[in-house]
This record gives sequence, C-alpha cells and structure tokens, in this order.
Amino acid sequence: MKKGLVIVLAILVILSIAQPLYAQDAGKKLFRGVGNVLTGWVEIPKQIYDESVNSNILVGLTWGTLKGCGWTIIRTVTGAYEVVTFPFPIPEGYKPIVEPEFVFSKESDTASVKETPAK
Repeated sequence: MKKGLVIVLAILVILSIAQPLYAQDAGKKLFRGVGNVLTGWVEIPKQIYDESVNSNILVGLTWGTLKGCGWTIIRTVTGAYEVVTFPFPIPEGYKPIVEPEFVFSKESDTASVKETPAK
C-alpha cells in the first residue's frame, strides 16, 4: 500500500514539474483541485464574515451560512472534478471552473466586501 502511494505521489510530482506545456498546466489543475477539495469548507466562515461586513451580523449568520454551504458544495465538487480530469485540457487551456481559483485568492477577499466612502 505504501509503495503504491509513493509511486502515485512520484508520478504527480513529475507531472507537476515536467517541462511540456500540458504537464505543467495539468499539475496546476491538480494542485487547484486538491486545494479546493481540502479547503472548500472554508467558504462557510468566509461567507458569514463577508455577509456580516456587507450587511449585519444577523444576515451573516443566516444568509452567509446558507451561501457558504452552497459555495462549499460547489468548490469541493469542482475540485474533485479537477482532480479526476487533471491530465486532460478540459475546459480548454486548463482554465479554472470556479472564480476565484482558490478560496483564499485576493479576488475573493475584496470582491464581496463593500468599500466605505471617504468622509
């Protein structure tokens, strides 16, 4: 069992650092997929926070929780799909299916927070 796991990990490392274009992009897709599967649950507290900042704590705890649960499912399922299909350029050019690519991306930190006007 351990020997098989080591072989699979070695193949994944080789694919992610290999020079041909497809292997490089496939490695990034695999990394993105694994990252989204492992961190998809972070959407729940993130959406609670974002909705609390945008509206109020009650909206954050209710709508933010529901929104976070939905995004958790979307991000985790999309990540699993990317892990399974990482060797293939689906969608074209290995583009991410969900934007932002990762739950911690800067676009996600600033996209849903309202800007306060200067006084």
